[in-house]
Amino acid sequence: MLAYVFWHWRRGDVVASDYEHAQRRFHAALRAAPSSGFARSHSVALRGAPWAAAGGEAYEDWYLVDVSAALDPLNSAAITASRAAPHDAAAALAAGGAAGLYALRAGRAPDTPRHAQWFGKPSGMSYAALDAALADVLERGKAALWMRYMVLGPTPEFCVQSVAPLKLPTPFTATAFELRTVWPPTGT
Repeated sequence: MLAYVFWHWRRGDVVASDYEHAQRRFHAALRAAPSSGFARSHSVALRGAPWAAAGGEAYEDWYLVDVSAALDPLNSAAITASRAAPHDAAAALAAGGAAGLYALRAGRAPDTPRHAQWFGKPSGMSYAALDAALADVLERGKAALWMRYMVLGPTPEFCVQSVAPLKLPTPFTATAFELRTVWPPTGT
């Protein structure tokens, strides 16, 4: 599984509730008429990410696809047919954005993560050792480990997403975020 992740932030003259309403309309349109290979999406609000809105209030959208071949249809679907108007309305309210591509390395991606921890691989640690060091916390926390794909994205190399807060073992040093769900609506 891959995720196209898009960080965006609203224009200063746009009210947060209007911005989030436009985001929900777009995600709903994409869910109602998905592209080939599209699995699902979620959108969260966060604050403090240095790669989004200079650390201010921002949004993080995750678009999960089965394989990389699903990225072209997703890109086309986002701006065509029944999704075009909701996309254009949401985009018109944005002040900026950044994006990246991430591969699910271990665990199961939560439908609506509430916590994220971004970190780099500790110096000298092999990827096999990283996987072994995180296996227990991922299993206990029912969490997902995402890895930046082909160095495409502004973030550190790894992200652990979870529903409940997790403590990563030593020697990991992460930047942690509490996430507020924008999409999907509770109970869907």
